[in-house]
Amino acid sequence: MLAAATLVLAACSGGAAPKGPDFSPQGSFPGDGYTPVPVGPIEPSTQPSQGSSPPSQGGSTPSPSPSTSSDPNVVATKLNSPVGLVVLPDATALVAERATGRIVRVQPKPGQPVQTVRTLGGLSTAGDGGLLDLALSPTYAEDGLIFAYLTTATDNRVVDFTLNGPVTPVFTGIPRGSSGNTGRITFGADGDLYVGTGDAGVPAQAADPASLAGKVLRITAIGTPAPGNPVTRSPIFASGVDDPDALCADPSSTVVYESDTRDGVDSDPVNSIVAGASYGWPTPAASDHASLRLLPHTSRAPGGCTVDKSTLYVTSRDGQALLSSPIRSAKSIGDFTPYLRQRYGRLRTVVAAADGTLWLTTSNRDGHGKPIPDDERVLHIQAPTTGGTSPA
Repeated sequence: MLAAATLVLAACSGGAAPKGPDFSPQGSFPGDGYTPVPVGPIEPSTQPSQGSSPPSQGGSTPSPSPSTSSDPNVVATKLNSPVGLVVLPDATALVAERATGRIVRVQPKPGQPVQTVRTLGGLSTAGDGGLLDLALSPTYAEDGLIFAYLTTATDNRVVDFTLNGPVTPVFTGIPRGSSGNTGRITFGADGDLYVGTGDAGVPAQAADPASLAGKVLRITAIGTPAPGNPVTRSPIFASGVDDPDALCADPSSTVVYESDTRDGVDSDPVNSIVAGASYGWPTPAASDHASLRLLPHTSRAPGGCTVDKSTLYVTSRDGQALLSSPIRSAKSIGDFTPYLRQRYGRLRTVVAAADGTLWLTTSNRDGHGKPIPDDERVLHIQAPTTGGTSPA
């Protein structure tokens, strides 16, 4: 297993010549939820993690179920706030529940068992925190490592683990708050890990070069600032983002896309992340890096994004749609075309698989949707560009 390096922002030192932020090592945390077992999966806890708030939909935590729907696109039902999702080499998906820390394995066909394979403890779900995203190691076939972005009682952080091993902190000390704890992670084609961090409820932090909040960070797989970052020994790659609900990399290029929900504006931006750029949150400036495109006004609140071949997909929770845009170049994308409009309600995560399919999760029990008894659901569809679902 890779050695872990955990980093936390230290206060700037005083003196006649102020220094930039110093990122120094910090100890790990004990609440990794790992209990060694001789064989078999680690089963979910039936009690909320310490410091966690109850699931947002109220009532008892549902057990994930195989689909019994007549809809062949629905492959799992009754999940609790599924956000993180990765597709394994065997074509199954691991789906992480934000509010419970539970990770389940879902088959690509409906009606198959949904197996709990892991539960991460020590989470705080306040302010939309919890288990927020997953990413597979670029060398997963050799090391079996899975990376996660999560919220604890003291910070937001990146950890890594195998399905049967301990949880290891990789990067710690990202500010957490009573709101704005959104976070996403993705490995770029360069092999580095990109980490989108929310502003932790304090918008000014997004523009503060001494804060890790409201940023896109770029780190190595062991948690050190990636070589070539704008500031040496700093993990900060770009700044001025609000709630980075969507963060994804184009596997065929060095482009990383980001989209976040912006308060007080008519539409939400879709950005190409450039080293050293600012994206205008909370106060726009003439020097900000221009967005590639804005989401349609009727399709706000991005939930996730992915790239399949030459197409960028972004989910819209408020628009209840999957949006598709052709990638023209590293600096240009086309108009968005909606798919699945109002068919499954609010769509959250979307991930492209190597076989030309897309995996999605719903977000109908987040307080803004109209859930059905099967929510939340996991969907598995053919990508629209390969002859799948027609536009609604």
